[in-house]
Amino acid sequence: MASTLVLSNKLPLHRFQPSSRLSSNSDPRNLESVSCFGTHLRHGISNKLHLKEVVFSGQSVCSYRLTAISSFRSEDGHPISQEPVQPEKNKSYEQWNSMTAKFAGAANLPFLLLQLPQIVLNTQNLLAGNKYALLAVPWLGMLTGLLGNLSLVSYFIKKMETEAVVVQTLGVISTYVVILQLAMGEAMPLPHFIVTSIVVASGLILNFMKYFNLLNPKIWHFWEDFITIAGLATLPQVMWSTFIPYVPNTVLPGVIAFVTAVFAVLMGRMGKLSEKGVKFLGLVSGWTATLLFMWMAVAQMWTNLMNPDNIKGLSAVSMLLAMIGNGLMIPRALFIRDFMWFTGSCWGSLFYGWGNLICMYCFKSISREFFLASTLGFLAWIGLTLWKDTQAHGLSSPFTSLKQLVFGP
Repeated sequence: MASTLVLSNKLPLHRFQPSSRLSSNSDPRNLESVSCFGTHLRHGISNKLHLKEVVFSGQSVCSYRLTAISSFRSEDGHPISQEPVQPEKNKSYEQWNSMTAKFAGAANLPFLLLQLPQIVLNTQNLLAGNKYALLAVPWLGMLTGLLGNLSLVSYFIKKMETEAVVVQTLGVISTYVVILQLAMGEAMPLPHFIVTSIVVASGLILNFMKYFNLLNPKIWHFWEDFITIAGLATLPQVMWSTFIPYVPNTVLPGVIAFVTAVFAVLMGRMGKLSEKGVKFLGLVSGWTATLLFMWMAVAQMWTNLMNPDNIKGLSAVSMLLAMIGNGLMIPRALFIRDFMWFTGSCWGSLFYGWGNLICMYCFKSISREFFLASTLGFLAWIGLTLWKDTQAHGLSSPFTSLKQLVFGP
């Protein structure tokens, strides 16, 4: 799906009658406005988010700022607001636009290394025959993170955020390696691992083909329906299963969610849903993926609280990398006003990264200096992000940035 183009502050377009020559009283600015609009629109459609100055006959300049709005759907993103701004504001906006894209791309490194310490630790435990240590890594939590990453690959492909696509793909691959180790250590049931492997392989192939425009649209629509149904069915079941044995061991939450999801998707395909219903169904897949990813942190922290002796099976470096990787994507999510992406990145950085570091510090698995340095660095990064975003958008307060993120400008 293409990015939505939101045109505001309409330009003065005038109807032009074809003629062999211009009349003596015709205003050349009319043609200038049309030409400027067409040029600007072409730049907008090409999704090159850079300011352009178009000069006609040395007489005028057409300059506009690209303003992001709240993106609740994957179709929303990088809209265009034709609002004239001052050159110094243009420069600040474009610099932060470029920097946030680089930050999102830089997140590839910590996410590439994210699971490496855990993979090394699991390998050492497997070679030593210490399979019990692998129970410190809950396979349900890893599975939810894996499915969330896989669904978010599809989400960011539709948004054409290449850096985020690479980050999520690396997350899928690295998390799958950990799940493979858990299966080898009998910490994950074999049937669940086989099904997971099939879904991951199919998802990566389909997303790869979609990214390079090699996939039939009908097949892509089928994949979107699948991840919507799978996500809706998996999320409540995983949430319920996390608290076993404190709750009854039942598949009822997953079954109810599965039936509801299938019914909703069929109604949507048959055109039986209202416009609001269709929009809501479009939101479900992305938000379910985000919630699956977010639940991985909850499952891990719950495991830490229930089995504090196993917390030594966690890698502090992995938790730090999770905090850094998610933190690097926060500025980009805020800049383009993608509330879904912002929520997932903040949650991953705050709870999965920093939250697990709190648990490790409380159980004396890491030093106070390590924890304090991580905390101060995280707070400083959030403060810098809010300040630079406020400055780039020419707003008066960081709270305005957050308000626009949630409710739109």
